[in-house]
Amino acid sequence: QVRLVESGGGLVQAGGSLRLSCAASGRLFGRSIVAWFRQAPGKDRQFVAGVMWNGSGARYVDSVKGRFTVSRDNASNTVSLQMDSLTPEDTAAYYCASSPVFSFKVSAYADWGQGTQVTVSS
Repeated sequence: QVRLVESGGGLVQAGGSLRLSCAASGRLFGRSIVAWFRQAPGKDRQFVAGVMWNGSGARYVDSVKGRFTVSRDNASNTVSLQMDSLTPEDTAAYYCASSPVFSFKVSAYADWGQGTQVTVSS
């Protein structure tokens, strides 16, 4: 099991930036894929970005490509999501999650953080 805690959310104007962090604990973290998902009110939880256990192979949903960057530091057990050029459409609760295998699907991830809110004003 991997325990995950997100931080870094907040309120930002359109065009601004935020950096989310996911602090992890648990002996399996170093071999887990970590992904960021988001969920806007009334909508399904959606894959945003994911990174392999060694920091390679970052994947992104099309709507954030070129604006968001996911990275991980296994030495400090953290995964970060740098979000630039934010738009109101990025407003959502953001969650990090871990899985032994990569997937775009929510159901593949057993361990989740509590989420952090990102609100982008126009």
